[in-house]
Amino acid sequence: MTLAKWSRKAHRIGALVSALPLLVVIATGLLLQLKKEWSWVQPPTLRGTEAHLALTWDELLEAVRDVEAAEVASYDDIVRIDAQPSRGLLKVQCDNGYEVQVDSVNGAVLSVAYRRSDLIESLHDGSWFHPRAKLWVFLPIAFILCGLWISGVHLWLVPHLARRRRRRV
Repeated sequence: MTLAKWSRKAHRIGALVSALPLLVVIATGLLLQLKKEWSWVQPPTLRGTEAHLALTWDELLEAVRDVEAAEVASYDDIVRIDAQPSRGLLKVQCDNGYEVQVDSVNGAVLSVAYRRSDLIESLHDGSWFHPRAKLWVFLPIAFILCGLWISGVHLWLVPHLARRRRRRV
């Protein structure tokens, strides 16, 4: 089998194998590129009254407990707290996907919204499907895509160089 035939066959098979995972990576990548521009993906980050942190952890927990949508009873229901002192803001990400933005000085709830960017990111890297999907599906697909690029360049370059040689003769 010649290199050109092998390259075409490998290109076809690689394209078929990587089609669905590649579609997931492209679609979620596009959404992640727009996460700061589109509030459906990630709520816009607001500003508090003053640029420092004065709220205690207990006061923060109480402020978030008062938000029904957050469904927070204790710190066990909180995934992450993002403190942004320069904005006077504390972002609390809850187990149920909601994000509560709290003023870091007076404890006022500034925003309550569903945050989809973490789900989209886990789809993008494959971890949503299974913890090992990152290494056993998405990593091999990345190598296949690299092979597709190489075989695609080969499939384009060989005929291009052959035409160039014929013109010189």
